[in-house]
Amino acid sequence: MKNIAVIGAGTMGNGIAHVFAQNGYQVNLIDISQVSLDRGMATIGKNLDRMVVKEKISARAKETTLNNINTFISVAKGVAGIDLVVEAATENLELKLKIFKELDELCADKTILATNTSSISITQIAAVTSRPEKVIGMHFMNPVPIMKLVEIIRGYSTSDETTKIIMTLSKALGKTPTEVNDYPGFVANRILMPMINEAIETLFTGVAGVQEIDTVMKLGMAHPMGPLQLADFIGLDVCLSILNVMHDGFKNPKYAPCPLLVNMVMAEKLGIKSGEGFYDYSQSRKAETVAKQFS
Repeated sequence: MKNIAVIGAGTMGNGIAHVFAQNGYQVNLIDISQVSLDRGMATIGKNLDRMVVKEKISARAKETTLNNINTFISVAKGVAGIDLVVEAATENLELKLKIFKELDELCADKTILATNTSSISITQIAAVTSRPEKVIGMHFMNPVPIMKLVEIIRGYSTSDETTKIIMTLSKALGKTPTEVNDYPGFVANRILMPMINEAIETLFTGVAGVQEIDTVMKLGMAHPMGPLQLADFIGLDVCLSILNVMHDGFKNPKYAPCPLLVNMVMAEKLGIKSGEGFYDYSQSRKAETVAKQFS
């Protein structure tokens, strides 16, 4: 398994392509937008430059990594002769089902189809293909080149062979694969998102301010960043989408998104990506200034 295709050149997609390429795999990075591909490759280049400056890799290793990546705007051309496809498109069910139907038609029978979804059912995605035993979740963490965990999610029909191949492959990337079963939110987001949602609820009900909530969790619970800062980093639209998936899947009110989160997403205050969330990022990407008075 040496030839990998990654669908989507956004934050997660370019990070996944980076990691595979840095570990000697030939990677086809695919996106319908040439602008997104150019931006994704520029991000990979900048991240590799940081690694060179920190003496984690050599300048030659950087060039080799970049040479291992080819870009495509044609899915058909990009997945020809590929052993594994990792889909990293927007967290939208209809889009993912459309992509997997297309991949199933275009890819060779041997090709394993993986999705980087953080919450959507692997079983539901696999059901639109003719190879459900070869469909699996590979949920990388952001930022992909740094974070060690990969959640490996087995759908109802995912085979033992497919799971073993992907577990072994993840280890070859220097990651720690952790196998979980296919239920809404899997493990990472089933635990993380209710915590973030409760932090937003705590702010919404006026118990404490943004910096106070984050300070309590950072200094009291030894979290590297507070839940509201983390929500901004993830993207408030992504947080809302995941909570909705879990609320729909479990029908449990504890997963219902806080009204403040819903309103902020409607107002397009999405965190770092939009320049404002719980913090103001107009001057710096660091969470230094609270965006507004939340009360």
